[in-house]
Amino acid sequence: FSGYLLVNGPVDPLRALLAVAAVAAVSYKISRPLPGLGIAMPMLIAPLTAALVAVLLDSAQSAQLAYIGGTLGVIIGADLMHLNDVRKIGAPFASIGGGGTFDGIFITGIVAVLLA
Repeated sequence: FSGYLLVNGPVDPLRALLAVAAVAAVSYKISRPLPGLGIAMPMLIAPLTAALVAVLLDSAQSAQLAYIGGTLGVIIGADLMHLNDVRKIGAPFASIGGGGTFDGIFITGIVAVLLA
C-alpha cells in the first residue's frame, strides 16, 4: 500500500524518503532483539515519530506521508537493520514485517495516519 501511495498519490518522493529515514533511524535505535520473542520495540514511538515528521514535512499530505514513513520506516529500521541480531535471539527462522493482523507495522501505519 505504501508503494501505491508513492506512485499514485500526491506525496513528494523526497519528503517520503525523509520520513522513512527518520522513522527508520528511531525504530533502529529503540528496537531490541528479545530471545524467544524477536525484535521488539515500544508500540507508540514509531507512530508518534511518523505523525510528527509527516506534519512537519508536509501538513497537506500528512496522512499519506505518515503511513508511508511509519510502515516502511519500521520495516527498514526495526526488521532489516537488525537482521544480524536474529542470530543472537536463537530463533530458527525470522519473519520480516511482523506476524499476524495486528502486528507493529500495521498498528504503526494506522495510528500514524490517525495522529497526522
